[in-house]
Amino acid sequence: MADDTILTEQSGGVLTITLNRPDKLNALNDTMLHALTDIFKRAETDEAVRVVVLTGAGRGFCPGQDLSSAQERGADRGELSYGEHLRNTYNPLIMRMHRFPKPVIAAINGVAAGAGMSLALACDLRIAVESATFIQAFVKIGLVPDSGSTWILPRLIGVTRAMEMILTGRKVTAQEALSWGMIHHVVADGELLEHISALAAEFASAPTVAIGYIKRSMNYSLTHSLEETLASEADMQEMAGRTADHREGIAAFLKKRAPAYKGQ
Repeated sequence: MADDTILTEQSGGVLTITLNRPDKLNALNDTMLHALTDIFKRAETDEAVRVVVLTGAGRGFCPGQDLSSAQERGADRGELSYGEHLRNTYNPLIMRMHRFPKPVIAAINGVAAGAGMSLALACDLRIAVESATFIQAFVKIGLVPDSGSTWILPRLIGVTRAMEMILTGRKVTAQEALSWGMIHHVVADGELLEHISALAAEFASAPTVAIGYIKRSMNYSLTHSLEETLASEADMQEMAGRTADHREGIAAFLKKRAPAYKGQ
């Protein structure tokens, strides 16, 4: 990419996306947000991509919006419309990630705050280092949570804890986040790369299309009735049953061998 604030590396079915503004803990600006949305859009249909890893360079994952760049944008235009900015940048990115038909892993290497925490929450799996912290920082500057936090966070940790975290803006440790169900695993600071590499390799050899259907089914169930969800499950199962990976899975099971999925 011409702009090096987002780095990408693709190998063995794994697309690694690195937020690359380490001097600012990878705070997000408009260029980065549009680039991220474009990367996820292209990866949707790239059969060589079986899993995405999202991480940050240096000692931070992402502290959210770069407020200085937002103020500059407002000064240039004579106004600062947060709503317009969200509709044009963060909202399309979060929806793209939410509907992404492949697994997305957040490798949280440091602080995840504000919209940076929202970005982590939008991933399917969240692995954090011991020193990572999580902050819903919006209240500290007189704003409200955005980028999907008010929808995703209470579904992960419950309304009681989510409300406390959002209203106080207090720092939550990785161990707290793990005990609350916000993240999946905590690893030692020096072991994140090894852990993520093994997990990503596992997903890179998994039945990718079925995983996409699983994500669609889970997301659908969050806003629909049991009856509607049962009908949706039947539809998803019908489609999954027609995939080459399903046929391979059955053949491998009957022959008592390991399956060789191709993501098809």
